[in-house]
Amino acid sequence: MKMGIPIPNPKLGMWLFLGTEIMFFTAFIGTYIVVRVSAGEKWPQPHDTHINILAGATNTFVLIVSSFSVVMAHAAMGEKRFESARKWLWVTMVLAVVFLGIKGFEYNGKFNYDILPGRIAETPTQAISKVDRELEAVVRGRLSMYTNEAVISNPRPDDLSTVVPQLQTFHQGGEPAEEMDAELAAEFRQRAATDIELFQKWKTLHEHIVANVSLIALKSAEISSYRAARNELAEGDRLPELSFNEVKAYLADMKANESYGASVAADVFDPQPVLYGNLFASCYFLMTGFHAIHVLVGMILFGLALYQGTQLNERWDNWVENSGLYWHFVDLVWIFLFPLLYIAS
Repeated sequence: MKMGIPIPNPKLGMWLFLGTEIMFFTAFIGTYIVVRVSAGEKWPQPHDTHINILAGATNTFVLIVSSFSVVMAHAAMGEKRFESARKWLWVTMVLAVVFLGIKGFEYNGKFNYDILPGRIAETPTQAISKVDRELEAVVRGRLSMYTNEAVISNPRPDDLSTVVPQLQTFHQGGEPAEEMDAELAAEFRQRAATDIELFQKWKTLHEHIVANVSLIALKSAEISSYRAARNELAEGDRLPELSFNEVKAYLADMKANESYGASVAADVFDPQPVLYGNLFASCYFLMTGFHAIHVLVGMILFGLALYQGTQLNERWDNWVENSGLYWHFVDLVWIFLFPLLYIAS
């Protein structure tokens, strides 16, 4: 006599496994709901985090259709129409690839706009500091070319305070550190003027950020001017503070520059504080990332069945059924993730 639930052991094992998976995603979804409700109206909106609702809706449709194709594959297996089952499994695989492709497109958009955990400025002060760091990286990248190509020789190439004077000397007619083609040297000499100007623009902004002094409140934006003005202040007075809008306008002006604007535009993001942005990005990548991993696992399960080719037979009926159960779970999870991450935002 056989005791217990009258279902095959593999199916029972799959249901038990899906029970643990439900608890796994319930923890994520429940935590996200608590965080989302707690933030209220301050939670980032889709336009702040570049959420593509159309892409998410398309992926929802793709997964629903793939669940249908899985059902058709299992029905064909039960009727011993194995060739038809293979075709439906291939449809499921193609739809899974489409889903991951769209998800990859969305992820690429997040990377392009730096919507990544720990990288989002949540306050104007953080946004200003981020502009400063990214501009510095652009300046260092452009100036490193001169030491790498031996235009100038400096034992401390990261020390811009010594590199820039050398570059100015070279620009004014000095010889390169190593012999090079005259045409190439002339090209470097011409470019040096642009890079010196870029350095000065960044240095001015950086020093005003450090001192927290307005860029436009003074007639001159040079560091010496506001230091001189500070010495003339009456007791208790202070210079106007640097504002977020000033930095934003200053950066826009740099990006419009014909000489170095392209480099700045490519590597310095427009400052846009997004309150709770890092929390959102963490939740988004955590939940959609784990879901994408589950999609890959489902593809592996279907791939093993398809690998049998014409040898696919009734012995694989339970495998296809259990893989289908897993796939329906993956679909169901996305049905929850889509409204929470895309619409409820």
